[in-house]
Amino acid sequence: MLKTSLCAVSLIVLLALTPAMPAQQTNAPSTNAEPLDAATLDELRDLYKQLIDAENDHDLKAVRRLVWTSSSTLFVAKTKTAAEGNWAGFWGTDTVMQHFHDLYRGPFHIDPDYSKEKVVGLTRDVAETYVPVKITVAYAGQTPVPKPFLMILTWIRTPDGWRMATDIALPVPPAPPESK
Repeated sequence: MLKTSLCAVSLIVLLALTPAMPAQQTNAPSTNAEPLDAATLDELRDLYKQLIDAENDHDLKAVRRLVWTSSSTLFVAKTKTAAEGNWAGFWGTDTVMQHFHDLYRGPFHIDPDYSKEKVVGLTRDVAETYVPVKITVAYAGQTPVPKPFLMILTWIRTPDGWRMATDIALPVPPAPPESK
């Protein structure tokens, strides 16, 4: 069941992040220019670090300041019970913040590999952060040992600055055993 859920989450992420392909090739020039300047990308790196520091401190007020105020805010994470689907999307700012609150009741720590962090602008007002992380958490009966995840965040520019709109922590399955 977990493998099926992970495959479904992977497919959703892939579809969400893959631009639609045109039915026919055109001779139009490719526009792969980064829509955000270096200063903005640095700002987003700093905001991601602030978010991780706040989460590691279990500081809900600091986390809340970085989360988009919207019913469309999305956090993909483990559910309390397998009956709830084991992994699910938690929608809306209040629901996301409640899930963070529940996570912080026990051991919870994120250890990002900042050397592999990638921040890109999707548009002038939407950006994405990708970082391999290890998450230690005891939520929902998990043993609190570091486990590998791919963390994918979407940021949206609001009148109050950049805010996290989507947080997907995609579990990295163990490598299959080598065949002999």
